Amino acid sequence: MGKITRYLNQLIVGNVFDTPDILEAYSTDRSVLKIKPKYVALPESTEDIRRLMRFCYQLATKDMKVPITVRGAGSDEMGADLGSGLVISMEKLNKLLESDRRERLVRVQAGITLKELNTALSMHGLTVPIGGHQNETIGGLISNCPTDSYAGKYGGIMNYVEKIEVVLQNGDVLQTSRISKSSLTRKMHEKTMEGGIYSKVAKVAEANKDLIENIRKNGVGSAGYPTIAQAVRNKSIDLMPLFFGAEGTLGIISEVILRAVPIKSQTKRVVATFEDITMAQKFLDLVNDWKPRELNIYDLNIVTSAKEAGKRLSAVTSKLENGFVVYACFDDKANSALKKIEGLRSALPKSTQLIVESRKNEITLNEFKNVLESFLNQTKDGERVPVLTNFYLPARNLANFIEDMKVVEQKMNLELDLYGSYSSSTYSLRPKFNPEDEDFNKKIITFLRTGAFIVNRQGGALTGGAPEGRLKAAALDGELGKGEEQMYLEIKGIFDRYDILNPGVKLDVDLRYILRHFRTTSSAKIVI
Repeated sequence: MGKITRYLNQLIVGNVFDTPDILEAYSTDRSVLKIKPKYVALPESTEDIRRLMRFCYQLATKDMKVPITVRGAGSDEMGADLGSGLVISMEKLNKLLESDRRERLVRVQAGITLKELNTALSMHGLTVPIGGHQNETIGGLISNCPTDSYAGKYGGIMNYVEKIEVVLQNGDVLQTSRISKSSLTRKMHEKTMEGGIYSKVAKVAEANKDLIENIRKNGVGSAGYPTIAQAVRNKSIDLMPLFFGAEGTLGIISEVILRAVPIKSQTKRVVATFEDITMAQKFLDLVNDWKPRELNIYDLNIVTSAKEAGKRLSAVTSKLENGFVVYACFDDKANSALKKIEGLRSALPKSTQLIVESRKNEITLNEFKNVLESFLNQTKDGERVPVLTNFYLPARNLANFIEDMKVVEQKMNLELDLYGSYSSSTYSLRPKFNPEDEDFNKKIITFLRTGAFIVNRQGGALTGGAPEGRLKAAALDGELGKGEEQMYLEIKGIFDRYDILNPGVKLDVDLRYILRHFRTTSSAKIVI
């Protein structure tokens, strides 16, 4: 054990490790990258985080930088959970601290998972309606701010967070709230890091008010810090929105107050197959008007792959060999929605298989929910690595995008099977690559940049469903509007003067560094 590790262990209640096996365990996430940290810390309180941050800050003032990366479930697909310095894992800060059933509010530590939180809330008939990874931490959901599968109806994690507590770069604690114009003036005169942040953010906002208004009206991606448009409003400031999608580059979220909603007791599901994307979209547009909780589309090859792996899905694949599958789940007026869909049956093409939930087909629909997990984790002839994932694409250009990607499919000899949420317009492609291939990294970057170009050409946004992390940042040419990048760099500098908070993530990406840190072995983690 080194001197720094020993010192940090004296400093905090939790543990800090530099053991090779532990460092190895924290050197990968869901991405194609591998970056081994020097230290891994498992704090047990906000005070522990403060002491770790203060230590690294003091070193940075003496020009001795130890980069800090905060890590939740380690499920980031773009490498934002990885760092070469100190990785702070939030896994022990997983407590539900207090709840107010009457107001439907709950205060939690940022390391609690969505599953743990909703399990506790379900005892009171409540939930936070997020259709994301159940093992994702609440802090991770805020930091990554993904467009989850329920977002088309329920709006995503940002709609349910009331306040957050953040440990700043120097170890100070920020508790967010909206500051009025008069209170803002007083706050700006405080001789603290928090006061300085409010003052500088206000100045950046004033200098870029036209740009911010344009982001407010037209922004679709989450590259940089576009939530500045929500943070600054009517001459008041709430810093909380800036942390949505910030990926640990502005501070470490330690506690969160969330608002819950009543659980919808009844859900009903529908699956329909279509020979071509045009017919599938007509059906999707009709169903979307009936406000489903989920409305997803899958290339039929994804279902066929799961069937070949042993899943009982003949009822879904019986009429078609190629095409698309639509999945809808309703939790409001579900029986009414199903009756409307049944009314469409006679108007659907003969090649369409329509499965409306009943007792007879419940098993088929349950197995269908697992097709994506089966597809993503079949590793024969390579690994389905996350590269071109969670991008935004307007519905009007979906068919054109699919046609464009067929050309890429042929030129790069890849199978590009689309899936995603139609209700929130976010999609993914997960072709197979072999990490042991000597050109693995170059093939990934080539595919990412080609895909990003096509997404952009079709009016989409590479970061429309999740922020850029390390990997997507290498292919963001054209996504950021004029002046945006400079404004975002200024915001980053306000919160992170010494550039120690997750450097190399988001705006300051170094392509050569990324190419050197690709994994050379397949991941054994279950992906979904």
